[in-house]
Amino acid sequence: MLLLVGVFLVLLFLGMPVAFAIGLAGFVFMLATPNIPISISVQRIVAQTQSFTLLAIPLFIFAGNLMNATGITYRLVKLSRVLVGHMAGSLAQVSVILSTLMGGVSGSANADAVMECRILGPEMIKQGYSRGYGAAVNGLTAMITCTIPPSMGFIIYGSVGEVSIGRLFVGGVIPGLLMMAMMMFTVNITAKRRGYVAPEGARKPTPREVVSALWENIFALIFPVILIAGIRFGLFTPSEAGAFAAAYAIFVGVFIYREMTWKSFLEAVEQSAVDIGVLMLILGLSGTFGYAIVYGRVPQTIAEFLIGVTSNPYLLMGLIILLLILAGMFVETTVCAMLLTPVFIPVITKLGIDPVHFGVIMMTTLTTGIMTPPVGVALYSTSEIMGCTPQETAREAVPFYITLLALVGLLVLFPRIVLFLPDFIFG
Repeated sequence: MLLLVGVFLVLLFLGMPVAFAIGLAGFVFMLATPNIPISISVQRIVAQTQSFTLLAIPLFIFAGNLMNATGITYRLVKLSRVLVGHMAGSLAQVSVILSTLMGGVSGSANADAVMECRILGPEMIKQGYSRGYGAAVNGLTAMITCTIPPSMGFIIYGSVGEVSIGRLFVGGVIPGLLMMAMMMFTVNITAKRRGYVAPEGARKPTPREVVSALWENIFALIFPVILIAGIRFGLFTPSEAGAFAAAYAIFVGVFIYREMTWKSFLEAVEQSAVDIGVLMLILGLSGTFGYAIVYGRVPQTIAEFLIGVTSNPYLLMGLIILLLILAGMFVETTVCAMLLTPVFIPVITKLGIDPVHFGVIMMTTLTTGIMTPPVGVALYSTSEIMGCTPQETAREAVPFYITLLALVGLLVLFPRIVLFLPDFIFG
């Protein structure tokens, strides 16, 4: 196991793309273990992608890109401005609301962070927001996206850990809304301290304006509701929900908003091919790595070690969360979910912790890694777009880091925040 982890870390720190670092580490382990036929490394790569449940990931990615091509994104921006444009730190508040709404469209925190920086960033700078603050807000409010269905992280966790994806989708709703409220509170405090007031002439929207803006976005707003209802009543599986999402996006773009052209459709297909290719390469090459972990009985060993340290579920959860934070700082979120889910599932199962409850906590914690040094993808992307250093962004992000940790603490202490809706809807 030391060889496996050592090769992976060395390749990672040498700057090799994470997919190839994982694949080569697994391949080296296979070569160094005479009892394992080398052909298994290829078999595991292929087998890793042959999951009907994982089919939901490329379909939802395609659906998200199609929805962006329909003009839904800009309609959601308009709605967000109507709802919170009059508040202190108005553009930062728009970022919070937009991330919540986009969670039901994209399912990707990275994509949401980059999109918001491009849309809101220039105006933030024009209104006097510091570049680091803008990057921090747009990056960390995107964390809301990882809990609002459909979440790519939940699909991966549910597939690997054999946990109901429908229950995970529903379980993320209340934590996502709670994260939105806590982020809005944090923005309000930090914006007032920095003097980021609402634009001159901004006012509270009238009920008519709110209703009008909501009605204009009704097809985006009801999308997560349709998904959950469809899964709950057996109209489609999570994978089939992805196909429905793509068809729904095309229908809305062509027949409702009438903004999807053949050119924009092909652009969505091209972008989806790139996004899906990168993700599936990571998922496929992680197959050999995952096989090596199971072969070496790593999950059982770690489970025995952690339970040996403490049998208190709260202390154990705290220890696991610390390990997840550290892992997320160095390894991409998708990879962490693929590799760590089979490690921690046996641990939480032995202590009677609900896997849905743990899954929401795990993915929320891991997703923070996209905005933490040294390898946070969104940290560098948002900083580059906003024209500031990652160090400046990280400093401005401290209040939001604290907010996210407080949220995770609440989810640990009060499991019903996560489990209330799944138990109510699914029983």
